[in-house]
Amino acid sequence: MIDPDLLNDELLPSVPLVPTDNDEESEVGDELYEHHRIMVSRKQDLLRLDKYLMRQLPHSSRTKIQNAILAEAVQVNERPAKSSYRIKPGDLITITLPEPPIDFRVLPEPMDLDIRYEDEALLMVNKPAGMVVHPAFGNWHGTLVNGLTHHLNNLPTGRNGEIRPGLVHRIDKDTSGLLVIGKTEYAMTHLSQQFFHHTIERTYLALVWGIPKETQGTIRSNIGRSVKDRKVQAVYPLNGEDGKSAVTHYKVLRTFGHVALVQCNLETGRTHQIRVHMKHIGHPLFSDATYGGNKVLYGQRTGAYKAFVDTAFELMPRQALHAKSLGFTHPVTGEQMQFEVELPTDFASVLAHWEQYAS
Repeated sequence: MIDPDLLNDELLPSVPLVPTDNDEESEVGDELYEHHRIMVSRKQDLLRLDKYLMRQLPHSSRTKIQNAILAEAVQVNERPAKSSYRIKPGDLITITLPEPPIDFRVLPEPMDLDIRYEDEALLMVNKPAGMVVHPAFGNWHGTLVNGLTHHLNNLPTGRNGEIRPGLVHRIDKDTSGLLVIGKTEYAMTHLSQQFFHHTIERTYLALVWGIPKETQGTIRSNIGRSVKDRKVQAVYPLNGEDGKSAVTHYKVLRTFGHVALVQCNLETGRTHQIRVHMKHIGHPLFSDATYGGNKVLYGQRTGAYKAFVDTAFELMPRQALHAKSLGFTHPVTGEQMQFEVELPTDFASVLAHWEQYAS
């Protein structure tokens, strides 16, 4: 524990995550929140928690801080605290907030979004492969956020037209499947906290090269940007200085000769986590060009089999990864919500193609 006498209400190292959603340049994970730890100085006078945080986090609005407190995303000495709590010297305050507002105006664009559920607090959208989630350099238009901005007139907004697009997590451009969107500041904060504490249930389906020796297992490591190629992520020793901790649980569902359909459940949400972890154990995702899955890795590399695999690549010219289901606690009602979407056409087609080979 850091000696409070050495601090002056010091904001300890935090991780503000600002998404770019450029697959090859992204430095953030799937979860979009910022986390702060503040050690209160022993010289600090008694002060209401909400007023204290407004001083410590000048870029966060009073509404955002109050919603965070209501959602129990602010804890003092590891326990939720009320706005009226008077901080004491030596208190340790932790805060989990949704992503900061983006610093440009998003152009609303009409889109035929595949919305699977919507109420006053949130919505569930089934993102197709090929759609970028968040505007960034080279992708200012046609993103999911552009479509959401058009669909939701009451999207949480900051001052001076800054847009808070409701995102609390994301999936890669060429990954299909479910995303949950917070429609209010409170909903975003509540969902962000669930992601931070790993209470969100996330299930992905992946088609991988080869048949894992173990039918189920857990991959634990750190994941961070590769020192050899800054466009990709790499595995580092768990709890080491490089990267951030990542945990993936996997289970083999079906096998098709030289490929396997694997279910992956995430505890954490690091950039390209499933793609990196599966490659780490020797089973890159099928058709994943970034991590070497877009060539024949198992079986003969010539003749009829090579032609068969080339046809499979044509059926699915992107990484075989689909965000199948999401489970979480509703921010307002407290109800346990569970959503699931079917496989997209390309994924279903490539599975049928491999099933023909296996049979």
